[in-house]
Amino acid sequence: MQIIPVLDIKNGVVVRGVMGNRAAYRPIETPLSARPEPLDVARGLLSLAPFKALYIADLDAIEGRPANVATVSALAAAFPGIELWLDAGLHTAGEVAAHLVPPGVAVVIGSETIDSAETIAGFRDEARAILSLDYRGSAFVGPPGLETAADLWPARVIAMTLAKVGSGAGPDLGRLAQVKAMAGGRQVFAAGGVRHAADLDELQSAGIAGALVASALHDGRLDRAALARFVR
Repeated sequence: MQIIPVLDIKNGVVVRGVMGNRAAYRPIETPLSARPEPLDVARGLLSLAPFKALYIADLDAIEGRPANVATVSALAAAFPGIELWLDAGLHTAGEVAAHLVPPGVAVVIGSETIDSAETIAGFRDEARAILSLDYRGSAFVGPPGLETAADLWPARVIAMTLAKVGSGAGPDLGRLAQVKAMAGGRQVFAAGGVRHAADLDELQSAGIAGALVASALHDGRLDRAALARFVR
């Protein structure tokens, strides 16, 4: 199972996500880095295991402020062998296409911000497109019909439970099972709530392809020994 560390970036620094309440996010304090600078935090995360991808959530872009373009470019240059999963709050097909131009960047299309299910359908055969099905509480946030129209989805799909992010409450196994049942042969990734190796074992047993993780890495609940079982 793939483990994808998450960097939430706001005002040029990495912040700690707390249950999707982005106004409450503050610069991260972590034993993995002396500073919240994205390059430093990324190096600290990559010291734990040979991760093959990093998830970059550009919170400024998602919330309509100027994007952290220079920061993302610096991460891509510093880690050329790592696939960057970039969530930049994209709205239109043109924005998705523009973000697919740099090599090594996979574009996360968030249902929270994309303008239509038809836009998603236009990228279902794009290998570097990743759909994020976003949920607040029990409610799906996105274009009508997209949540259940798996024929519109690309090959990789994230089930993003925003209230679980940074909560330490465990993954939303029920929702993941529902998404997996609809996904057919697509890979389904969990986002939100992973606490420790036992959660990863449960996700793997459920056929989940991978998990987005942040707090458990910074808090040491997923240490090098635990990660070695999943990341090679």
